[in-house]
Amino acid sequence: MTTTSTDQPIRYGASEEVERPLGRSIKRGMLNTCPNCGTGKLFKSFLKPVDNCAVCGEAMHHHRADDLPPYLTIVIIGHLIIGGYMATDLVWPMPLWLTFAIWTPLTLLATLLIIQPIKGGVIGLQWALKMHGFGGHSDDHDSYEIPGRQR
Repeated sequence: MTTTSTDQPIRYGASEEVERPLGRSIKRGMLNTCPNCGTGKLFKSFLKPVDNCAVCGEAMHHHRADDLPPYLTIVIIGHLIIGGYMATDLVWPMPLWLTFAIWTPLTLLATLLIIQPIKGGVIGLQWALKMHGFGGHSDDHDSYEIPGRQR
């Protein structure tokens, strides 16, 4: 019996683990879709993720995005807004009240537009790296074994 290179070996036993490419997972998260399947919604409200993906059932309730999305938003928006302000101030010097009237709403709008995709990207990053419960293990401090310590 001859086999060709297109034949896949038959595997018995436990199912293979899902492949979790980092770039694809972050991209899917930034598009506000499930990092696992890419089709289910990631958020049920503006910044509140769903508990489980409606399409594939992947659990999203245990993520810990914490402060990383706001930090990244501040860095990105800060660089864009300050750079834009400085560039336009060199070309068109304006009175202070007009500067605030233009750049304050622009800053708020840009922040609101960018924070949800950044949080989705952070959730995708955590899912791809199996952080905070996405790898099937618990992040409870009680479950960690400390060498040399008796319970």
